Amino acid sequence: MTEVSYRTVAVDGVEVFYREAGRRSQPTLLLLHGFPTSSHMFRDLIPLLADRYHLVAPDLPGFGQTKAPPRGVFDYTFDRLADVIEGFTEALSLDRYALYVFDYGAPVGLRLATRHPERVSAIVSQNGNAYLEGFSDQWGPWEAYWQEPSEANRDACRPSLAPETIRDWQYGTGADRARLSPDGYELDIAYMARPGAEEIQLDLIGDYKSNVALYPDFQRYFRDHRPPLLAVWGRHDPAFLPAGAEAYRRDLPAAEIHLLDAGHFALETHADEIARLIGAFLDHRLPGTPARAVKVSDGA
Repeated sequence: MTEVSYRTVAVDGVEVFYREAGRRSQPTLLLLHGFPTSSHMFRDLIPLLADRYHLVAPDLPGFGQTKAPPRGVFDYTFDRLADVIEGFTEALSLDRYALYVFDYGAPVGLRLATRHPERVSAIVSQNGNAYLEGFSDQWGPWEAYWQEPSEANRDACRPSLAPETIRDWQYGTGADRARLSPDGYELDIAYMARPGAEEIQLDLIGDYKSNVALYPDFQRYFRDHRPPLLAVWGRHDPAFLPAGAEAYRRDLPAAEIHLLDAGHFALETHADEIARLIGAFLDHRLPGTPARAVKVSDGA
């Protein structure tokens, strides 16, 4: 049985909750979750990889079990999220790691990579965008809020946080319902119902434009530092289209791209397949990985 530990560490006034498994002598994989979820999204993946990697999965400020100051005391922006996760890696002495980035975790993780390229050994992007090509036509209210941060435009983004949107659109679109456990979306719905959570998420929705503004910097990092990159994408994602995965090859021609018959939350239905793809990708690229035969399904 794989032992997963649940810990907290104080970083700049934030009590960061995280999951950890595997031996620290093994290569580290830093798992960064997205919106509107938490490190709980990695509950199935971690045991599948902990025999050969050291896995660390924090909850971002404003998400899950991480305790952060309220709005007005803490600025809920992506720069601040990256500051806290950077401090988190330093508090845990993670000086070299591969990144698994999903959704919001992508702009957070890529900020870390551009700040400290020497620390990043490889990147796994699972429906984590860094190119405009990845955007679907479903971003209208968010884009309007970026262009004019009025109260009316802020309110127009509230349906993105509704229980039925989380359950049916974010989790449900393109997923095999027979394989989709309710655990993930029911927990996310409960987190969203906590006092103050909705306003924090609306602050982050408004600041998402800062991520788009940084796309040229992220792409320059790819060209300058050539990190090994695996894009594993749920092809039926209603927000981030497969074109966002394919776009990585523009700056990283050697990038591996796999499109799965899954939705945005691909780990909810395809954790085994994603674990095999990660193993096949990282085992030949990270020194110190224990030898293991990995069978990879075609999945595309």
